[in-house]
Amino acid sequence: MSHQYYRLPGGLVRALQASTPFPPLEAALQEPNGLIAIGGELTAERLLSAYRQGIFPWFSEGEPILWWSPDPRMVLFPTELKISRSLAKRLKCRDYEVRFNTAFSEVIAACAATPRAGQDGTWITEGIMEAYTALHRLGYAYSAETWMDGKLVGGLYGVSLGRMFYGESMFHHTTDASKLAFVHMVRRLQALGYGMIDCQMKTRHLASLGAREITRAEFSQRLNELVHYPA
Repeated sequence: MSHQYYRLPGGLVRALQASTPFPPLEAALQEPNGLIAIGGELTAERLLSAYRQGIFPWFSEGEPILWWSPDPRMVLFPTELKISRSLAKRLKCRDYEVRFNTAFSEVIAACAATPRAGQDGTWITEGIMEAYTALHRLGYAYSAETWMDGKLVGGLYGVSLGRMFYGESMFHHTTDASKLAFVHMVRRLQALGYGMIDCQMKTRHLASLGAREITRAEFSQRLNELVHYPA
């Protein structure tokens, strides 16, 4: 089968049509780091195929769908979760409640609407929200939510396959609200036997919670072991 490609300064990138498979991970560009395919649709079938291979979509409004598999990859192993003294103290307070999967649409909408330092706009487009809400209805996308006084003040969402969790985005409207949801989600995943949480790109915030970079090869090997466990 012949495939079409985009020629970019960093090399050739496969153009996806409805039935075009993703290329092997080693075909990802070094610059920009991890770009592996362009185009296609955000169907549940395409998204699940991507996640099973360690690929995720990330693009801005007005751009074609861009698919990524960066090297190295930021991950958190649940047993390596770091909790600072101040966060440990905050976790013991009784002024909040963490719930799971009770307000997925509200969480993803809040992630899209919350301003972020150094970012102009959001990558969580209407198409992304619709696609991941569809995954949620199918039982693959999950949310963790921090509630205070009956209001949603922080949370996160991601995708679960087997014993692998892919974190997508977080938000907070109150100090530490997203961290509270994150810690509770990690503890829940650890109790369920999950082996790795994908954090995608390196940030100081995630590193402070214990996340670290591993090579794409190690990520892929661990991923193949985890995604085939029964949900």
